[in-house]
Amino acid sequence: MKPSDALEHNRAAWNRLAEQQNRLAKPAREQDFANPLASVDGPGWLGPDITGKSVLCLAAGGGRQGPIYAAAGAIVTVVDLSPTMLELDQQVAKKQEMNIRTIEGSMDDLSMLGDATFDIVIHPVSTCYVSDVRPVYAEVARVLRMGGLYISQHKQPISLQTSLMPGADGYTIQRSAYHSDPLPVSKTSNLVREPGTLEFIHRYEMLLGQMCRSGLVIEDITEPLHADRTAETGTFEHRSQFAPPYIRVKARRIETNADSYKPSSAIVLP
Repeated sequence: MKPSDALEHNRAAWNRLAEQQNRLAKPAREQDFANPLASVDGPGWLGPDITGKSVLCLAAGGGRQGPIYAAAGAIVTVVDLSPTMLELDQQVAKKQEMNIRTIEGSMDDLSMLGDATFDIVIHPVSTCYVSDVRPVYAEVARVLRMGGLYISQHKQPISLQTSLMPGADGYTIQRSAYHSDPLPVSKTSNLVREPGTLEFIHRYEMLLGQMCRSGLVIEDITEPLHADRTAETGTFEHRSQFAPPYIRVKARRIETNADSYKPSSAIVLP
């Protein structure tokens, strides 16, 4: 499958999810604006004040991320593949009487944005929708000012490799870490996979290693807690004990030389 085919498939999928008011296409609530940074920056990585900071919310349409950062005083640009998701941002911005710039585009091609334009790039879970994260990180590094922050969250590879429901032997690893084709489309709504979308497994060599090779220094990592030892077997909270779903990364832009990395996707397994 060509990257452009996956892009168009996921654009259509997210348009549908937005129209269906999927849980990830729910605009910010009124209470989110009371203390906006607290509602999106649990670790406190952004500090107490981002007033006047230029913030790119990348692949972050849906009426939540952009408006909340704008409410915190940032100058916000939202880039998203789905025009329907971006429309939710504009609806919330109008209601809250704030200005947000929205741009339809893919996370791996930010050619519409200038070099060293942003102080902060916020990137919610979405790298799973592209087959190659290298151009994504290259673009993030390009549009960030030196010393700027890149806050991103990703689906952990083990979660995408693991069965959604337990069998007789518990949850099982169903796919290789080197699986390069898109995963079968999920047809049911669940908290691990977004229905109708094409998703790709990315090993940590790419998720984290390629981030570093692009000139982004990792300063901190957290794993948002969704596990619950008391949860009923088969629930998202129960599964999360065995296959943590997400990893959240704080990185900073530094100067770097050219990337000479050769993709290990060229490795042929026996």
